[in-house]
Amino acid sequence: MADAAPAPLRAGPISYDDFERVDIRVGTVIAAEPFPEARKPAIKLQIDFGAPLGIKKSSAQLTVHYTPESLVGRQVVAVVNFAPRQIGKFMSEVLVLGVPDVSGAVVLLRPDLTVPNAGKMF
Repeated sequence: MADAAPAPLRAGPISYDDFERVDIRVGTVIAAEPFPEARKPAIKLQIDFGAPLGIKKSSAQLTVHYTPESLVGRQVVAVVNFAPRQIGKFMSEVLVLGVPDVSGAVVLLRPDLTVPNAGKMF
């Protein structure tokens, strides 16, 4: 099977100042559970980002490659400064980052080695 074509760019270039405004941090999943009420299959996550951010919630469409049990204890990378988003009765506070596999299912981005929670991407 051939690799999927990369998604086209949706906007023009941004400045480094724009990039610096996006706060991308590492956290550890401390709890995960199915989210059957979501329109698309998803998992509710509680992620510990350490001080000063603490524990944040997220809904992520990860059900193809991950189970809730396999996510607990895993470090993830997330945008922590987007406005919270209401998804049904659940308030998602951060955006967990991933990339699509060749079928379009989400594969999580994560550090190769364990790093301190709250570590900021730069």
